[in-house]
Amino acid sequence: MNRALIVIDVQESFRVRPQWADTLNPTVAEPVNRLVDLARAAGDLVVWVLHTEPGSGNPFDPESGHVRLFSELSEPRTGEPVLRKTSHNAFTTTNLQQILTEHGVGELRICGIRAEQCVETTTRVGSDLGYDVTFVSDATSTDPLGRFSAADILERTEAVLRGRFARIATVAELEAEAASSAGAAEEPEVAASAV
Repeated sequence: MNRALIVIDVQESFRVRPQWADTLNPTVAEPVNRLVDLARAAGDLVVWVLHTEPGSGNPFDPESGHVRLFSELSEPRTGEPVLRKTSHNAFTTTNLQQILTEHGVGELRICGIRAEQCVETTTRVGSDLGYDVTFVSDATSTDPLGRFSAADILERTEAVLRGRFARIATVAELEAEAASSAGAAEEPEVAASAV
């Protein structure tokens, strides 16, 4: 089964807002880059998603100049779609599903900003569309909301997604699985050469 990594809204629009000072994971680009490296090494499709609110005059308005990926992120490579959405999920206002279908994708890894909003909504829609989804918690961030801390919101998001809409994993867990799979794939060759 082919897999895709969907990187949602890791964009400068968030960093120019006052709420960014309280964000859960201000260095979210680092685990996202590790996921991107993991995806590319496995031959997975990487899809970059940016949220836009044209005509709003806020940091999500393309005219603001802030609707661009964090500068610390790996640059999208040729063949890696960069989609612009106007809804909370990455499917409704883009051709994401068409792209995934064209690539034969059946499994998604999803990360980004904000855990309980665009990342969670995309996870739920992806699950409803029949994809096997992994929500990568430490490559995801959010801000406090009302009386809830950002950590509380992430914990709640994981709780409502786990086992219903997605598997919950960390970047380190996915890296370990990849290393284990690579080791298992090499063992038959070693055994064959020993014969």
